[in-house]
Amino acid sequence: MPLEVVVLAAGHGKRMRSRTPKVFHNVLDKPMLAHVIEVARQAQADRIHTVVRPQMLELARQLSADGINWVLQEEPKGTGHAVLQAMPDISQDSHVLVLNGDAPLIMHETVASILAKGSNSLVVVTAELQDPSGYGRIVRDHEGLVCGIVEDRDASFSQRKVREVNSGAIAASARVLQPLLDQLNCSNAQGEYYLTDIVGLAKQAGVKVQTVMAKDPEEVLGVNDRIQLAQAERILARRRAESLMKQGVTLKDPSRFDPRGKINAGIDCSIDVDVVLEGDVTLGEGVSIGPGCVLRDVEVGDRTVLREYSVIESAKIGSDCSIGPIARIRPGSVLEDEVSVGNFVEVKASKLGRGVRANHLAYIGDAELGSDVNVGAGAITCNFDGASKHRTVIGDNVFIGTNCTMVAPLSVGSGAFLAAGSTITTDVSGEVLAVGRARQREISRWTPPQRRKKT
Repeated sequence: MPLEVVVLAAGHGKRMRSRTPKVFHNVLDKPMLAHVIEVARQAQADRIHTVVRPQMLELARQLSADGINWVLQEEPKGTGHAVLQAMPDISQDSHVLVLNGDAPLIMHETVASILAKGSNSLVVVTAELQDPSGYGRIVRDHEGLVCGIVEDRDASFSQRKVREVNSGAIAASARVLQPLLDQLNCSNAQGEYYLTDIVGLAKQAGVKVQTVMAKDPEEVLGVNDRIQLAQAERILARRRAESLMKQGVTLKDPSRFDPRGKINAGIDCSIDVDVVLEGDVTLGEGVSIGPGCVLRDVEVGDRTVLREYSVIESAKIGSDCSIGPIARIRPGSVLEDEVSVGNFVEVKASKLGRGVRANHLAYIGDAELGSDVNVGAGAITCNFDGASKHRTVIGDNVFIGTNCTMVAPLSVGSGAFLAAGSTITTDVSGEVLAVGRARQREISRWTPPQRRKKT
């Protein structure tokens, strides 16, 4: 039986106090709606229908969610009404799963448990919460069978004491679901068509109602304000941290780790506190990352050490390298094995050959350095003439002295030695000493400017 998923994402989210619709607020690396769509894809859904308001359509299309059928809910008439908007696009032979776009913590394993119950009954995901305030309560009869769901605002005093709550995830065949949806009415405190009312209707119609208890109560937590958004962020971060630790990664303090991207890490990696990983990050075996580092779309080779407060973006770092502290590797850079880039060194769109050493206070931009090049403190490549970028090409075993200024376009031959304090403006041959200093002079009888007296 085909599986079709309906994601409810049309809510206003007024408590977020934001011009951005609630479901497009990021949780870790992507909008919370994208997390829910990802779970639907993991369930191997044949089609995914996402219900949004017309004003959200432009943002929705920027989500890069290929194959999504965007369904418009013109008027905010409740969750039941939202599902009804999607039903004309759903085959009557399908198994339908409804998920909430503002509940990004539901796990694939729970969804699999729902689908395993089959399609001839109505299946509801529930959880037990210490504080069920704000959630619909599961109402059971004297035999313990589910006979309804009562929304928090409509619940009686005794019903509000119930700790078993509705997650919002519901599944049934389209043939079971459609007639139940057709019977919905808006006789409630909000004047809306509640999807949860189909549980009571199913009971009346003799449709079997089953429940799946979420393995972790956190899965049902919805996001309605910035506080809950931050809570969801930390829960997902903790899950990713635990997954990495199970793979053989040491985290000095998992609660102070921000894994905001897709991370592949080898065994025996060590990550200190306040590290942020974004985009696609690949770490080889034995990589060590110091506190405060930020990595975005980076590949790092085995045994490389990234020292504290270094920032690396869209770059490839080889094995046995040493980066930082306080170094910046900008997009387009490739560092081969055994490269050392020290404090306050910036590398941009450059290739550094094996064994290059730039240990402090240097800028290497739009350059290609051969192997075993030494870059002295204060050395820079002048790659921008105010209109265009130019490249500097440096051969193997070149020694670049302190405070050298290399004006591109420039080529320096292998084995050359650039004297400290030189400004190099023309190509340098191999195995030579290049000196580009102004002649030093001494001026006698020079009178320094007098300080102005305070009046």
